[in-house]
Amino acid sequence: MGQRVRFCSAPDGVQIAFAVHGSGPPIVRSSTWLTHLEFDWDSPIWRHWLEALGAGHTVVRYDQRGSGLSDRSVDDLSMEAGIGDLEAVVGAAGVDRFALLGVSGGGPVAIAYAVRHPERVSHLVLYGTYGRGRFLQATTPQQLEEVEALISIVRVGWDRPNPGFRRAFTTLFVPDATPEQTAWFDEMQRVSATGEMAARLRRARGELDVTGLAPLVRVPTLVLHARDDAVVPFEEGRRLAAVIPDARFVPLEGRNHILLEDEPAWGEFVSEVRSFIGTRTPAASSPDGAADLSGLSPRELEVLELVAAGADNEQIASRLYLSVRTVERHLSNVYAKLGLSGKSARAAAAARFSRRGASDSA
Repeated sequence: MGQRVRFCSAPDGVQIAFAVHGSGPPIVRSSTWLTHLEFDWDSPIWRHWLEALGAGHTVVRYDQRGSGLSDRSVDDLSMEAGIGDLEAVVGAAGVDRFALLGVSGGGPVAIAYAVRHPERVSHLVLYGTYGRGRFLQATTPQQLEEVEALISIVRVGWDRPNPGFRRAFTTLFVPDATPEQTAWFDEMQRVSATGEMAARLRRARGELDVTGLAPLVRVPTLVLHARDDAVVPFEEGRRLAAVIPDARFVPLEGRNHILLEDEPAWGEFVSEVRSFIGTRTPAASSPDGAADLSGLSPRELEVLELVAAGADNEQIASRLYLSVRTVERHLSNVYAKLGLSGKSARAAAAARFSRRGASDSA
């Protein structure tokens, strides 16, 4: 799976970098705070997102103005400019109707775009996002002071070689990250934007308010949010889902703002999104026609073998000396790797294992 990086012009002339990878029905991800198309591609934080989204879909994503490969020196960071950037990317990518994914700070622009162009958006998926920015979420002087303090940290310490200042954000965004993931996230922040621009972008995001637009959304909407998210409070996701007509809300157990590959919430996220937008991935097969399970780990194969034998999760946990939660995590990973989703995923995975077993014994 490779990506193709291209550029387009926003309505005000700002050059926006966007990338395309995968194949199938399109998914467009609205830009979030601080990304870098090339740096993210090989990262231990975002790579599993890109692989999962690109399995069965053509994925279009872009660096927001002021960061990544897009123009770094820009004046207008308004909501209207953000919508114009998304419109420009959609036009340049040549996608007519697509699923729109708004992650974190990309949510408000995604909501506004869906209201303005409902004929273009087949599904709206919102994760870890909000209807009102942090300045509007603050209800006490202390909370407002905290928002301002974080912006000051960005402006003062972002460009320093020592990651001490940036580490404050790393621990908020991915508290369960490994040392490798932590080091990468520290560096990603530095290479994605200057301290001055990162602070301006954060302030602009904090002042957004789409609570008046959200009730006007008329496309199928899925809202997902981690319960212990320290970047965007869980209550903000729940409140957003409550005002979007007929939106489905899925709480995820976890505290990472950017879901990591080895946590149970990631498998659940992939399964829910694929089921919601109707992802269809071709069943991988070996040369002799049997189901290809080569991407599964030995433990995942053990779990799947017991599923195929008719064991439930508690029985599997007892047999393998695991917790039920760990069994659920392994199964979520199996479903994601096999491109399965929905209520039939368990039966379909068991059938694939059985087909492989029949082929091995033939």
